[in-house]
Amino acid sequence: MFVAIMGYGTVGSGVAQVIADNNENIAKKSAQDIFDVKYILDLRDFPGDVNENKMIKDFNIILNDPQIQVVVETMGGLHPAYEFVSSCLLAGKSVVTSNKELVAAKGDELLKIAREKNVNFFFEASVGGGIPIIRPISQCLAANKISEIAGILNGTTNFILTMMIDKNMSFEDALKLAQDNGYAEKDPTADVEGFDACRKICILASLCFGKHVYPDEVHTEGITKISLKDVEYVKSLGGVIKLIGRAKKLSDDKISAIVSPAVVKNGSQLASVSDVFNAILVRGDAVGDTVFYGKGAGKLPTASAVVADIMDCAAHLDKRKEFGWESGTKNYVADYNELETVMYVRAETQNKAEAEKDINSAFENAVFADTASSDEIVFITDCEKESELNRKLDNIGSISVLSKIRVVDY
Repeated sequence: MFVAIMGYGTVGSGVAQVIADNNENIAKKSAQDIFDVKYILDLRDFPGDVNENKMIKDFNIILNDPQIQVVVETMGGLHPAYEFVSSCLLAGKSVVTSNKELVAAKGDELLKIAREKNVNFFFEASVGGGIPIIRPISQCLAANKISEIAGILNGTTNFILTMMIDKNMSFEDALKLAQDNGYAEKDPTADVEGFDACRKICILASLCFGKHVYPDEVHTEGITKISLKDVEYVKSLGGVIKLIGRAKKLSDDKISAIVSPAVVKNGSQLASVSDVFNAILVRGDAVGDTVFYGKGAGKLPTASAVVADIMDCAAHLDKRKEFGWESGTKNYVADYNELETVMYVRAETQNKAEAEKDINSAFENAVFADTASSDEIVFITDCEKESELNRKLDNIGSISVLSKIRVVDY
């Protein structure tokens, strides 16, 4: 079997390397006499590269070659990746991708084309890099009714928060360290504003609940407003702050989905996940809580997941593997303001005694943190709809809210 790779960056070059290094084993496990990369599409030149003789710049060479049965997309971004991938599927070629942006935005369309053309569209590496998660959900946990999925889905933000928690570093200093270590891009917006985690929870929610969840339907907050004061106060309350992407089935035609900083209580399986590691918790009716853990990125771990998908395609050349989800529907994702939550609140006050009295009046079970500052008060609210929590906070005249962070129960 011959494969083509589109995009020779970190992941694409890793895919070529894994296939070359483990070729005999991969071919044997795929029941193929030949398992080789025939073309590598990239607009750049790679003089002296071990794969220089396979480099092409014309996509149509791949599209029109009947020997190419599986195409790997590791270009990233939405365009021209979408056009190239859809064209390959329409031409009867299976496609494997690591492109989370593509799958989150266009996954339902591409899965539909794959069904119609009786080919496969796989994307294990689009969430969690080398952490197995897509295939375990679709196969190993297939007997379960999954009610909820949540996780630390971005290693860069988890590293930054770990430095703030463990080293008392400011957000700005922790971000710079992440960039110096190669964990964060020069423009870290997709990570620190939560967009990367949003795309991943969209893919996971779509797979778990059967309908496509689009990124613009998911309320998304990043970590840029998290302060060291919040980190310390949350620590005193017995928790840590993590960026959590989560989705929950509310009914057959309604789910919740949100990405935001969250207070995770010590002892939780997610609280101890630090540095650049990711963890994804899947809650099933039969299995209970299952957590998948590991580094969510990296050249060879991600390439490993891509090659495993290629091998799965090789095993299903003559028949399509039943896999994926349907298109989304209007109002499928619930308004986050109407979801029940608990909130950590830090507020400014001129009179602590009066503020505490007013807070207790608004929230029957409020829990207060000890604060060294005479003009700040920190507390945990009752569990209510977020809109109602905000209404109550707005009506407490003795405080001015400085920060709010949702509290989760994972």
